[in-house]
Formats: sequence, C-alpha cells, structure tokens
Amino acid sequence: MTKQSKSKDGLWQSDIIVDMIRRNGFQYISLNPGASFRGLHDSLVNYGDDNPPLILCPHEETAVQIAHGYAKASGKPMIAIVHNLVGMLHANMAVYYAYIDRAPVFIIGATGPLHEGKRRPHIDWTHSANVQGESYRHYTKWDYQPASIEGVPESFMRAYSVMMTEPQGPIYMCYDALLQELPLDHDVPLPPEDAARVPSPMAADGKELAAAADRLLAAENPLLMAEYVGRSAHGFDNMVALAETVGAPVIDINSRLNFPSNHPLNLSMDQTVFGDRDVILNLDVRDWERPATKLDSTNRSVEHLVPESCEWMDIGFAELGLSKWSMDYQRMQNFSLRILADTATAIPALTEICRERIKGDSKLKRTIGERSAAVAVRHDELRASWRQQAREDWDSVPMTPARLASEIWEVIKDEDWVLTANTLRTWARKLWNFDKPYRHAGKSLGTATQIGISIGVALANKGTGRLVVDINSDGDLMFDLGALWVPAKYEIPMLIVMFNNRAYFNDWEHQIRVAEQRGRDVTRAHIGMDLYDPEPDFAGIARSMGWWAEGPIENGGDVGDVLRRAIEVVKSGRPALVDAVTRHR
Repeated sequence: MTKQSKSKDGLWQSDIIVDMIRRNGFQYISLNPGASFRGLHDSLVNYGDDNPPLILCPHEETAVQIAHGYAKASGKPMIAIVHNLVGMLHANMAVYYAYIDRAPVFIIGATGPLHEGKRRPHIDWTHSANVQGESYRHYTKWDYQPASIEGVPESFMRAYSVMMTEPQGPIYMCYDALLQELPLDHDVPLPPEDAARVPSPMAADGKELAAAADRLLAAENPLLMAEYVGRSAHGFDNMVALAETVGAPVIDINSRLNFPSNHPLNLSMDQTVFGDRDVILNLDVRDWERPATKLDSTNRSVEHLVPESCEWMDIGFAELGLSKWSMDYQRMQNFSLRILADTATAIPALTEICRERIKGDSKLKRTIGERSAAVAVRHDELRASWRQQAREDWDSVPMTPARLASEIWEVIKDEDWVLTANTLRTWARKLWNFDKPYRHAGKSLGTATQIGISIGVALANKGTGRLVVDINSDGDLMFDLGALWVPAKYEIPMLIVMFNNRAYFNDWEHQIRVAEQRGRDVTRAHIGMDLYDPEPDFAGIARSMGWWAEGPIENGGDVGDVLRRAIEVVKSGRPALVDAVTRHR
C-alpha cells in the first residue's frame, strides 16, 4: 500500500474519493446537482480541477443513461452521481435498465449526515435512509456505504472490480455527507497504482468445449445464436471466425452488435431458419425464446419453431448474476451441455478445436462448404425480399418507417456512421450494412431510455470523426426533452432523426388487439395514446435548446436533402435534429 503523496494541509476527506476516481481512469462524470455531495463536488472541481469533467444533466435518469450508453459504445465505465434519496429514486429505472443490459455504471450517491447532531432540520431527515443502497439492491451488482474515510479506497476498488467483472453491471457507492466534509487530518493509504483492478476472463473447461465442438461438427444443420458476444473487443470478429469455420448460420439477437449484417451466414430475423435445426449453440444468450418462437400477443401464447428433437447447447454465464427480484433471466431452456465461461475466451478456443477437427477430414470440409453456400443463398433471398418490402407504399404521406430507414441509409452509407439504439422497427437492421463492430451498441430498451443512452453513445464517439445517428421515437423523447440541452452544452455532435408517428403506438397497437378480440370499437384505441392536438414541435424544441433543426417532414422525398444539411452541421461539431413524421406501420 502507498500513502497519499500530497500534503494534508488544506485537504478534505472527499479529496480521497477524487484520488480514487482518477486512479481508476474515469473519463467523464454525469450528474444532477445535490447538496448531499457538496463536499465531493468541491473536491472534483477544485482539488481535481474538473478532471474528469462534469456533465450536468437535467435529470438523474439522464445522467445514468448517458453513462450506460457510454459504457456500451466504449467498453469503459463512467460515473453517474445521484443526490441523496430523491436523486437516486429519480434514477431508479435507468439503473434497472443498465442492470438488465449488463452495462457497467459506477453510481455515486450520498446520504445524511448519519450523525444526528449534524443534520439540518427537515431536509437531512427526509432525504436520508437507514440503508440507502437497499433501494437499488435488487438491480445492482453491489452497493456499499463506508463508515470512515479509511474504508473509501478499499471499497472503491472492490466496487470497480465487481462492476467490471463479467457479467458486468452497475454498482452503487454511498458517501455520508459528513464524511465528505471533514478535514483530512491523517494519512489514508491508497492501493498501489499497479494493483490488478479486474480478474482475468473466465475460461471454459477444455473437455466440455471439445464435446461442444464434436456435437457442432456432427450436426447436419447447426445454428449459432449470439446476444452479448459483441460486448468484448474482439467478439464481433470471433463470431465471424467461428461461423465460417463450422459453416453455421447466425442469429444475432442484437443486445450488442455480434455479427456483420451482410455476411452470407447472417440469417438474423429469419424465423424460417429454425424449422430443420438439429443443434443450436447459444453464445452469451439469455433471451433465447423471443427469436425462436412465434408470438400471438393477443392471446399471450407462443408457438415454438424449433423441432423437439433439436439439441441445445450453451456457452456463457448461466445463472451468474441471476436477479432475485426481476425476471430478466427469461424462461429456462433444457440444454444438453452448459459451459460456464466468458465467450471472449471460449469462442476462439472452440474455433481452434473445430479447425483441428476439420483439418484432415475432406468429407467434413465439403459438407461445411456446401452448407455455407446454401445459407448464403437464403441470406441473399432474405435481403432482397426486405428491399422489396421496403418499397411498399413508397409514396405514402406520411412516409412509412421502411422508407425513412431507406432514405437515411442512402445519405449515410458512405459516412463512417454509428447507430445508437432504435432500429426503426428493425428496418435499419434489414436495409443497412452493419459491417464494423462499432456500428451499433445494441437494440433500444424501454421507453424513456433512448435519448439518454444515445447521448452516451455520442459522447463515447466524440472526437473520432464518426457520424452518430440516433433514430429517436417521439414517445421516448417526450419523457426527457430536457436531455437535448446536454449535447448542445457540451458540444457533443450527433444527428437525431425523429421516428415520429405522433403516438405511443406500441401500446396503441395493444389496445387495437384487445378491442378486436372483444368485438369493440378499434377507432377508440387511440384515446390516451396519441400525441396530436397539439403535435409536439420537436424541431422548435431542439432549436430552443441550441440545436440546428428542421421539420416536421412527412414526404419521404424531402428527407435526403434535409439530412445532408443536418450532417454538415454535425460535422462542424454541433448536434442536429430532423423531425421525420411516419405512418404507424
């Protein structure tokens, strides 16, 4: 252990927290102000000289979402600070989504003072709790509240390690207000600078991996499904190598971008692929059921598309990190082989075993080649059918979502682009060429998450020269219009193209189904769901926040020119918004 090198004169206990933040290499801190961490705030801006810089957010939920998006896009964690009880409760949903999306977010909170004699009347009582971290405990990997300044360095390092150990997720560190505000009157040992912060990735059992290779190569119609493989630095390329080695089609579930969309072995979103499978290998998958079943949403029933005789295998984190509260773990699948391992190490090892098995087997090589060629034909047919479907109702006004996706692609295809979250009812995935791992950080989550996460993705790409595109739904942005101020304030260049159907249509569609099932008036399904009379002026709102903006635009033929103007603005370093109005379907 090494001691803090600076003189204790004029130092405060919250300065130690800043030492730990800087020692762990955090690049940004997002926050909404709060008096409970006023000691830490002073240390960040004066002792730490605003390095890492603070990013002011209009809401704690936005602060956590920005850190969430930043982590997904960069692979690096970011700090979000939330004020006392009220700030942490504001951020609850964002913390939950970071948890189920396995995003490492280092959440710092504050409480108290727990010393009753130092509490201000009313406010320090109503804004404090006995065990403040309990509010987050069901959807964070760890929480802790050090009782003394001596407990800060060790608990900070443990929190960082817990957060970054796979499967990753948010943690919550709570610092007593009085602890922050006391003078630092003695040495506090800090961890060595070369201390290992995160354990090495979990490796697979060699015998089990060999068994998986044997079953995969013996299969006539194997299938690979990937959900979070793309979270690791080489996951995207590792998936390509494995798929090409065994000649198996890939279903990318898209919680991260796991596989290039135009690769001839990509059959994502093709549910016909499941009908003749004899082996399916899940790779870092939790949500296996949605792609492999056909849902009747009205009756809440599913049709299983995979033959009962199909063998399922799994490589991933199995029950590690399983929530005791939420059911994000999905339905249990009966696997014949389960391998507990990080796919970052397991996929390359599995690929190498398969290559060795194939090397001297000319018949197997021929089988793999023929299978790969057949999958490539299906891939090409699928892409062609989507392009044809996108032309349906091409000239309708308002434009279809498919036309909007087509128009955006036509303008950005020669740019070095990044898509943040929303895939425009999957039309972006069907029509665009996702050829690099950074093109997409993963599918959008629930309503009121897209704008904050998208700003985080844009922040992670700031300075790279990449064009960050956020297709943001109108219902989502209505939750947090104030978030638009953040990219303007901190010069985070990004392009928002509104997916504006003037409705919370996902729920409107549910009401249509229920009305149809009950034989009732479907024309009343919009009540309590529509966003018109008045229609929000998203372009006007964006301009008031410091953005360049145009719209609303209903005709697809007008989109291209407006997008080109917007992109020039983004390339100059400013955010730009184009309000595109679409049909519901």
